Amino acid sequence: MTYDIIVLGSGPAGLAAAIAARGRDKSVLVIGNRWQDSPLAKAERVDNYPGLPGRTGLELLEEFYRHAQEAGAEFVTGKALSLLGWNGFSLTVGSQVYQGKALILAPGVVRAAKYPGEAEYLGRGVSYCATCDGMLYRNRPVVVVGKSAHAPEEAVYLQGLGCRVSYAAARRPEELPPDIPFIKAGRLEIVGEGQVRALRADGEEVPCDGVFILRPTMALTDLLPGLETEDGRIVVDRSMATSIPGVFAAGDCTGLSGVWPDAMAQGKAAAWNMAGVEEVYEKPYPFKNTSNFFGVTMLSAGRLDLTEGADVLVHKTAGEYKKAVITDGKLTGYLSLGDISNEGL
Repeated sequence: MTYDIIVLGSGPAGLAAAIAARGRDKSVLVIGNRWQDSPLAKAERVDNYPGLPGRTGLELLEEFYRHAQEAGAEFVTGKALSLLGWNGFSLTVGSQVYQGKALILAPGVVRAAKYPGEAEYLGRGVSYCATCDGMLYRNRPVVVVGKSAHAPEEAVYLQGLGCRVSYAAARRPEELPPDIPFIKAGRLEIVGEGQVRALRADGEEVPCDGVFILRPTMALTDLLPGLETEDGRIVVDRSMATSIPGVFAAGDCTGLSGVWPDAMAQGKAAAWNMAGVEEVYEKPYPFKNTSNFFGVTMLSAGRLDLTEGADVLVHKTAGEYKKAVITDGKLTGYLSLGDISNEGL
């Protein structure tokens, strides 16, 4: 199945986006960690959300999740390991691939910096996916760098494949079986010569052929090379569109810094604006047409000679006009038009 919209992130922004998209009758898949793992879940009391005062953060999130689920959104718990933009978007979670026409990024903030040697040896001994690459290291020594709640489970999976597994982290997780050696370390470095040969843990080298770095989420710039960022945040326009056509973003990843009601507003705006673009360009308009979606004026013309054979949308947000280029039914880019008028189209 190809979903109309895939939402990457199950926190307040992602859940609000899912609810808004279902309100536009779009099929929605939400991919992310458990909603209970959202930072909001740790709030002991929330009094500033209209209509639901005195709730804990966990209670609010349960309400949001139930609303999205009852609206018809589907959920997959897991980490997106790879993303391919071709005829929409294909996301890999574990061994499963999910396809969507458009993508909303709402993963919160990915704060983890890369370890020395991580980028250099990615694909040459460094992996982010035990399910994907585990069989390559059967009967060979590997180290799992556990940064997520599911890392011990992945270590057991690798052990079951026949890998000789060690586990490195700042503290030993309770779920880690006693027969998997534990390495307590705060400073890690991957070293090698063309291929990984060891993990350096607090200065001591642990020989290995593979290092599985298992974080709760992946950096979005690893999933989407070319995604425009600034000071660690995703750059979006007023409609929440990113620099990549068909990709919108909402929440802390855009620089909100934990203001979750604003994150929900952004999630709703991203879904409505995305659904609005789809709703216009999925229909043939041989003439000018004006429609309003969440304060965004969409002006459609059947043919504007921007790209040969392309249909073009012109949409206005807070006085700024942009041409959204549609080629073969796909949103392929934007061009700013500056201050033009409807009559001038």
